[in-house]
Amino acid sequence: MTERDQDRDTGAAPLFGAYDFPFRYESDPLSLAIEEDGGFLRYSRRCCGTTVRKILGTRQGRAVISPVEPINLPQEVTPYLEVRFTPVACEPDSVQTLYLTFPVEIGVFLEARGSYDVLDIFTLTSPKYSLYGTPVEGIITRYHESDVFPGIPEIDLVREGVLSLTIRNSSRGWVEVSRVVMDCSGFVLFCGDMVSLSARMEILSRDLADVRIGDQPLCEGMFPATLLARARMRFIPETLPFMMEYGVGS
Repeated sequence: MTERDQDRDTGAAPLFGAYDFPFRYESDPLSLAIEEDGGFLRYSRRCCGTTVRKILGTRQGRAVISPVEPINLPQEVTPYLEVRFTPVACEPDSVQTLYLTFPVEIGVFLEARGSYDVLDIFTLTSPKYSLYGTPVEGIITRYHESDVFPGIPEIDLVREGVLSLTIRNSSRGWVEVSRVVMDCSGFVLFCGDMVSLSARMEILSRDLADVRIGDQPLCEGMFPATLLARARMRFIPETLPFMMEYGVGS
């Protein structure tokens, strides 16, 4: 994490980073602050017509604002994210890279001596959920619809991130791909002037695909996000593949 300006009043400035106390971030849709008030450090957050206030029980450390796994709100229902998009026809034995968007959730952490505590999680999007697979054996997914882009698109930093999806069709026939399902437990998010994620999908048949999360940022100057799994000291395997067993199309 890089140190950021302690007082800013423009949405053009980067949001993500580490802040010493006190600090304030202001943009059109969002206001974040940790300030002295009545002998306490008080946290406040305003967005989408909602205000959250908390008192900090410490004066040590710093605040870290970071994108987090987009599966927490309104509550942790599923570890899986599904992104649906316009069908893309993939010829046999081909490789192509698409750029999609995915929803962003933002975490505010308190950090001291390398230990993290989750102070707040919020989103400026409206979370939706879906069912991937059959009602009996399928899985619930956090659902997001995206356009398809040939290159990195311009996005709203606080609402969406950019997903680079490389598709390899290892099957013997043409396959239409219109969705990807990923296990967020293994996400490697990067942030800076945007939030990025990369994934690789290997199509084995119309009904079967192997999806793996990448570990590289899309652009230079980006830094790793502070993930909730690490903040909560959960075990994260180095590679966490997900097998799409209910098709890659509509």
